[in-house]
Amino acid sequence: MTELIVATKNKGKAAEFRDMLVPYGFEVKTLLDFQDRMPDIEETGTTFQENAQLKAEEISTLLNKPVIADDSGLAIDYLQGRPGIYSARYAGEPTDDRLNYEKVLNEMKGVTESDRTARFICMLAFAQPGKQTIFIEGTCEGTITTEARGTNGFGYDPIFVPTKYDKTMAELEASEKNELSHRYHALVAFQAWLDKQQR
Repeated sequence: MTELIVATKNKGKAAEFRDMLVPYGFEVKTLLDFQDRMPDIEETGTTFQENAQLKAEEISTLLNKPVIADDSGLAIDYLQGRPGIYSARYAGEPTDDRLNYEKVLNEMKGVTESDRTARFICMLAFAQPGKQTIFIEGTCEGTITTEARGTNGFGYDPIFVPTKYDKTMAELEASEKNELSHRYHALVAFQAWLDKQQR
């Protein structure tokens, strides 16, 4: 069984990756399994792809094992793609979900509904020793609300309504939300790529 490292210390994210990748014969581990020798990787890239690549390649080199990393965030068309790679710390440090989405709502005051389009983006980077890194993107299209609604989500979920829905991500049930998410779409695309490799 091939060991695959998921570059995260987030247990929820790790479980999501594990559920989708174990059926492909991977023994999935996370950075929590290597805490004694795992430095923090500084995300110095200017795009989701660059940040995911930095994490995946540096950890793959360090451990000499296959590594999958992701970088994700919210891109709003009216704000020229912001908050983008700065989604987690948009309102500054320390990171605060409420302050982040309130900053977005303030910047979007008075903007018409047709100009409130946005998307969650997840970029996966799959690095293997001695091989070229693979990149796969998943997105979830939607619009930005005028006020926060719902308590089931985190991050920008309370102000994001997915296309064809009238509820925010934070008002949806977890099972429903998970099958809409940008990370889910990226992982499904990664599964499709794995299927091709195994043929």
